[in-house]
This record gives sequence, C-alpha cells and structure tokens, in this order.
Amino acid sequence: MKYIFVVDKNEIVCYTEYNALSGGFIMQYREFVDNIKISALGYGCMRFKTVGEDNHIDEELTVRELRRAIESGVNYIDTAFGYHGGKSEVVVGKALADGWREKVYLADKLPVWMVEKEEDFERLFETQLSRLGTDHIDFYLLHALNGKSFEDKVKKFGLIDKMRQLKESGRVSYIGFSFHDSNEVFHKIVDAYDCADFCQIQYNYIDTNNQAGTEGLEYAASKGLGVVIMEPLLGGSLANLPDNVRAALPKDANPVQIALDYLWSRPEVGVVLSGMTLPEQLDQNLRFADESKIGKLTQDELDALVRAKAIRDGNMLVPCTGCEYCMPCPAGIDIPGTFRIYNKTAPSLGLDPRAEYDALEVKPDSCLECGKCEDICPQHIKIRDMMKAVTEAFAEK
Repeated sequence: MKYIFVVDKNEIVCYTEYNALSGGFIMQYREFVDNIKISALGYGCMRFKTVGEDNHIDEELTVRELRRAIESGVNYIDTAFGYHGGKSEVVVGKALADGWREKVYLADKLPVWMVEKEEDFERLFETQLSRLGTDHIDFYLLHALNGKSFEDKVKKFGLIDKMRQLKESGRVSYIGFSFHDSNEVFHKIVDAYDCADFCQIQYNYIDTNNQAGTEGLEYAASKGLGVVIMEPLLGGSLANLPDNVRAALPKDANPVQIALDYLWSRPEVGVVLSGMTLPEQLDQNLRFADESKIGKLTQDELDALVRAKAIRDGNMLVPCTGCEYCMPCPAGIDIPGTFRIYNKTAPSLGLDPRAEYDALEVKPDSCLECGKCEDICPQHIKIRDMMKAVTEAFAEK
C-alpha cells in the first residue's frame, strides 16, 4: 500500500491509501489511538443481510462483502456479543479466516448486562475469542454503558480493572466503552474510566444535543480519547428522509453523503461505522469515504442540516432507530415496526399508515408491560407507555 498525505493549511489533515486491487480506489485514513491509521469508514456488523424464515445471516454474501470492503481499504471491523443473536461474531470470524484477520483492526464488546458474577467477565471474553477464531481483540469495549449499568455492573464487579488487566495481558490492545445515556453521565464515565483509550458514541446531525452530543464528542477528544461514531444515519432513517426534511437540504445533496460528511468534517471523529446490508450500500459508502475530508462541509451546508434537524424533530413521535435490541418481544410485538408505523402519523407528514397498522400480526395492545424492552433500549424509550399511545392513535382513526 502507498500512503499519500493530504495537506490543508500546512497541516496533515488525513491520509489516503492507494489500493490497486480495488481498481484505484482511494481510502481516507485518520490518526487514531497511538497514531494508528484507521479507515474513515468502519464496517458495523449489526445489520448483515438475513434470509429465510428464521432470519439467519446470508453468510456467503456477508463474507464476500466484508472481504471486498477490506480489499478496498476498510480496516476497522466492529461486532458485538449479541449482534444477530450471537451469530455476527461467528460470521466475522469466518470472514477473517485464511489470513484476513491480519489485515484489520477488530473491535468487539463485552455485554455488561450479562455479568452476574466476576467470573462471567473471563467466560464471556473467551466465548468471543472462540466465536471469532482469534487469540486477541484489537479494540475491546464495555458495551452500551449508561448510568445504571455503570453503577450496577462496572463498579460492582470491578470491570474497569478487569479491562485494564486484559490489556496488560496482551489479549486486547486497546480498551474503551460504547455509550447510551445523557451528556452528564458521559462525563462521569469518561472521568472515572481514566485508563480508556477510546469511546463509541451515537452521533449525527440529529443527535447534536442528545446522549453524548457535540459537547461530549469534544470532551472525549479533549481527554485524548479516540472517538468511534455509531448510528451515523440513525438506523437508516437519514438515508430515507420525508419530503419536508429532504427539501431543507441543499438541492443536489445526497442525504447519505451529507450526513456522513457532517461527521467526517469534524477533526474529533476517528472512524464512522456503517452497517452495510447490501453490496450497493458498501459501494456507495466507499465512494463517499473516498471523497471525505476534515472541514469539507461549508457553512451553508451546515446551516441546512440545522434546518433539516428542526423539521425532522417535529416529525418524530418516537426516537426509535430500529436497532432491535428490544427484540424478540415476549408478546410477539414487532416493536420497531410498530414505532415506524406510528411515526408516519405525525401531522407534518400528511400520511395515513392505517393499512400498515392493520397488517401488524400482533397489535401494541398485546403488550404484557414486562419492561424487558425498556431495560435494554439504547434510546431509553418508555416503550410500555408508547404502546398505549400507538393503540390510542389508531383507535381514533
């Protein structure tokens, strides 16, 4: 590989890598932890293409696309214990067999909610190594931390010390955490987890004041943490904008590209994860990464995104991203699907999704109010209350 330095105002702002194997594609790289060069685009492994009635991963397609991404310069692969019911790690391991593992930085996450005793930490980690078919993980995170899990799991079972020891053993190169809670809680965790090398936050032009937000992004960077971005398109919703939101963007703007450029324009951002289900999504994102750079967006474009955010905020009745952490529901309710339909009832959209609601196999009034979904929801949606709201909304129509 040949590195090319991109200079702006006499400062190196990013690196590119010429890859003849991918037809001359140029991947942009950014300095990350320990000056590691990380691809601007990372491969998120939560939304693989599934087939069949049981929604199992299309392994042949997934392995091929992961390897094609790597050939095109993507060198950061992100998975987790629970993605695709535990099968994501297995398929990633297959994709990285036969010498592909050495070409990438592999990120995985400890499911802190599954830790019930200190011994669980080592057991879960060894399970992940086995699934992945590797003897080490480059970037290892405490998964989906919030204020409650930090107190009830991380502090109670000494997980920060265990992460530090894991790094010292050489089985993990860098340690960090992913996060879903308020900015205030984010500050507390960053300050308490003082041996962390990096963090992973939900961030995009909609979530500037949500969760860690812009201020949290800047705070993490000021503390020397590498920053990984998840949900850059909010579960794909920023790729498929309602007409009134799309109209706020610059006339010729591609909704996906401008959303990604919003992130890549920021110097604090290390790598942007995208869950690419289809080959054409990978093709598109590779091209957008090729064209990215720090400071790319103009002030007019940034102002347009502020206007688009204001309109979209008015459209959204439930801030669901469709991550499906809440699934399966004990009552059989398709929770993300139900919220997707409910959001279409926003007055500003002028839509009537009654037919979609009628087609739901299990209606929201079947909710058992067990609360399991709320315990795991990254967006902290009061799902039980919202199920009642959906029922009422369609009862009135």
